[in-house]
Amino acid sequence: MNTNHIASHPIGIFDSGIGGLTIAHAIVKHLPKENIIYFGDTLHLPYGEKSTSAIQAYAVKIAAMLLEQKCKLILIACHSASAAAYELVKEYVGEKATVMNVIDPVILLLKDRFPEKRIGLIGTRQTVNSNIYRKKIDSLNLNIDLAATPTNLLASAIEEFGNHRVIDALLETYLAHPDLQEIDALLLACTHYPIIKDRILKHYKTPVELIDSSDIVAKAVKHYLEKNVLLNANGSSTKHFYVSDYTDSFAANAKLFFGEDIKLEHYPLWD
Repeated sequence: MNTNHIASHPIGIFDSGIGGLTIAHAIVKHLPKENIIYFGDTLHLPYGEKSTSAIQAYAVKIAAMLLEQKCKLILIACHSASAAAYELVKEYVGEKATVMNVIDPVILLLKDRFPEKRIGLIGTRQTVNSNIYRKKIDSLNLNIDLAATPTNLLASAIEEFGNHRVIDALLETYLAHPDLQEIDALLLACTHYPIIKDRILKHYKTPVELIDSSDIVAKAVKHYLEKNVLLNANGSSTKHFYVSDYTDSFAANAKLFFGEDIKLEHYPLWD
């Protein structure tokens, strides 16, 4: 394998909307020379309310598009899609690129830092009902007590309003759930949720550590590229953003994340 040639290829990242921008931003921070291609499937957001088979169909179609763009690594920047479609996308992509998800790096962190602890988890219905975190945590056999609660409307609200006080009413209801009390840490099992980290913290009267997958996943991507001699040492950090349906909120949030005007290209995969 000619790793020097492949190293210059971009990293492909996809999510249903703006949530994956938290991951993309972290990757740009930790890997400033990598070229990024981001696909926001805004036509089908949020994935958390879709069926497993629907998410799998979307994910494979997007993976095909990212392969056309010669991506060396495809990152599923969505917990719902990671739970529902990771194995299928990996099988579809085969040897053409590496496929990573946002769940496995978090499990490694829990293994290292949270044995014998009680962890709260908030995520979409798809992520929670998949039981993927519970299965992976139980397999560690480290007596980690996981309390998972679906927070179904949060991703859609963040997609529409961003980090706005209107979100507080939802948080007040969701975070009052008995299972989310007296926890050592709260796992944000949706890439949208780091956008409202400050609001989540305000709802806990005692300190609770928030487990945000953004930096965790970015560091895992960096480690993989270093280990496999695939870092783009001479890259210029070009960023291309594609959406399946144009939304003003996506454009505004992309600009906010990266501190620059972002050109969105409409890429109608399902026309």
